[in-house]
Amino acid sequence: MERGGGERGGDRDRGERERYVYGVNPVLEALRAHAERVERLFTAEGQLAAKAAAEIFSRARDSGIRVERVPRERLAAMADGGVHQGIIAELRGFEYVDVSDLLEAAEESGRPPLLVVLDGIQDPHNFGAIIRSAHALGAHGVIIAKDRAVPVTGVVAKASAGAVEHCPIARVVNLSRTLEELKEAGVWIAAADPDSNEPLWRARLDGPLAVVVGAEGAGVREGVLKHCDFRLGIPMLGQVGSLNASVSAAILLYEAARQRGARPVAGS
Repeated sequence: MERGGGERGGDRDRGERERYVYGVNPVLEALRAHAERVERLFTAEGQLAAKAAAEIFSRARDSGIRVERVPRERLAAMADGGVHQGIIAELRGFEYVDVSDLLEAAEESGRPPLLVVLDGIQDPHNFGAIIRSAHALGAHGVIIAKDRAVPVTGVVAKASAGAVEHCPIARVVNLSRTLEELKEAGVWIAAADPDSNEPLWRARLDGPLAVVVGAEGAGVREGVLKHCDFRLGIPMLGQVGSLNASVSAAILLYEAARQRGARPVAGS
């Protein structure tokens, strides 16, 4: 069955208040991806590894970014207890995109759209890990809801190992309406469902696809499930009946990448 090209898009939310990104990899990826969004860097004497410091401070100098040396206690407070590795970047508010931007990026890539839709993910570590897998496995972006979902924070950036600076994220008011808009644009919707008897490898995942993943415990809400074309299960042999949300997302994305004949990027 073919779908028409209905109106696409989401609710554009261009930015929030400034945010802190901490840890060597997240800070480096922020500098590499868009140094213009970095307001300043904070570091503590003797805490940053020499190799990392060389690239970080070189990029900061080239971009005219101010570097402030602060007490270790202040770094710890700014990272809210997270592992900061001696470096924190203050960035402008995260810039979300429209769903239509994700579809346009897919078109420009010459590959069928591959999107990740998150329903009610509130754990920042899960969110960050999903972003990391989405970027690594060729997804064109992630879609979250404005309500009942964690936004992009420093914890999310750290958990994503900096992938959040490269993976576009759209934030929408209504997930169900967004799924219908995606279907009008020719995208098939597959939900991760532990109760499904359809193993993921039996489904065709090589075409335009959006994978919907729900929160741990609750899973994808029934009101969202009814907008999905099919439900996919991940057969398991152990006694535990379900997987962590980020693990489920990674497995589904890997199968989609496998079916699409994914090839590693040179130099990765």
